[in-house]
Amino acid sequence: MTQMTASLANITTSADPEALVTALAKAARAAQRQLAAMPSAARAAALHRAAEALRAAAPAVLAANAEDLAAGEARGLSKAMLDRLALNEARLGGIADAVAAVADLPDPVGQVIDSSERPNGLRLSRIRVPIGTIGIIYESRPNVTADAAALCVRAGNAALLRGGSEAVHSNRAIHAALVEGLVAGGVPAEAVQLVPSQDRACVGAMLTASGLIDMIVPRGGKSLVARVQADARVPVLAHLDGICHTYVHAAADPEMARAIALNAKLRRTGICGAMETLLIDAAYPAPQALVAALIDAGCEVRGDARAAALDPRVIPASANDWDTEYLDAILSVAIVDGLDAALAHIARHSSAHTDAIVTDDAAVAERFLNEVDSAIVMHNASSQFADGGEFGLGAEIGIATGRLHARGPVALEGLTTYKWQVRGDGQTRP
Repeated sequence: MTQMTASLANITTSADPEALVTALAKAARAAQRQLAAMPSAARAAALHRAAEALRAAAPAVLAANAEDLAAGEARGLSKAMLDRLALNEARLGGIADAVAAVADLPDPVGQVIDSSERPNGLRLSRIRVPIGTIGIIYESRPNVTADAAALCVRAGNAALLRGGSEAVHSNRAIHAALVEGLVAGGVPAEAVQLVPSQDRACVGAMLTASGLIDMIVPRGGKSLVARVQADARVPVLAHLDGICHTYVHAAADPEMARAIALNAKLRRTGICGAMETLLIDAAYPAPQALVAALIDAGCEVRGDARAAALDPRVIPASANDWDTEYLDAILSVAIVDGLDAALAHIARHSSAHTDAIVTDDAAVAERFLNEVDSAIVMHNASSQFADGGEFGLGAEIGIATGRLHARGPVALEGLTTYKWQVRGDGQTRP
């Protein structure tokens, strides 16, 4: 145990969340300076050790996860929430694989964004650098512990993790394994810390730790993200809702439309990229079959008047349905009169996360891709692909729907900022 770790162990017994977060953040900042000075290859090698340690710790992690699942069932967590929480050998193997994949990604740190030479001979470059210390506040998904830690370390950032009470045992087991591997690879233990308290006041302390934490990333439900965005005194990278649309255009292939709609809604209903609203063009030739396929697959469909007329099992939609992230096997369906009506509906109700069109008309597809103002816009693909791993980013720390710094899946590049380097030959300003 390092001197810093030993002193932190004493502080974790404190009843003062602000003092706890301050101590953790100060330790993280000191560790981050060491981490940023490590060669890129050394950080990558340490992450490979972390992935190996996570695989070796599988029995302990799965036992811890079983504790969390039992507690969640006793608390009455929904099926979707339990699915987010659940780990098995395959999912845990995927988490370890993601850590290894991040290790092998190109390191953005030190990348020259652009360079120029001024008339006076000064040579200017913009260079990618780590952001610093990043706080991640998340709920029931234990994979976030590993994904966030790996991405932060690869980009030279320290991570301060605060997981939800639903996954407390899983998070601790995953964190312990990761740190074991990272330390074996020369990374300071304090570079990846898990807040040891579930006191909600710790979240508030992180949100106001300006000067100690450089950026906050929330991963969780609407209430969590809304609180973070409302209370933070630290820059926040986040999305609030995942109200994702799929528009089946008149020129859509019916079999493709069916396959995409079923996958976008039902593959995993509890993820932020799940389709929540299906828009069907009034000129699409097979609307009844599309709606019936969803209902037959176990999806509750809530529709407008024209959608309700397609199948007696459709429940009339309320005004609130168009602005609801169900995260369940529930879908709102509207019939729209052409592309312009679909674009208008999406503009009114989309959360700017992910919106998709299914069509064989290339010109219509290009208009949709250009005019829908969302972080991710898709053509002939399921919105469930809205994921950093699927985008070739190795993993993601979150999805951002704002317009500053980063948008869409945030991975290594989104965890860097830049600085200017100026090289001269003795120039003085007149």
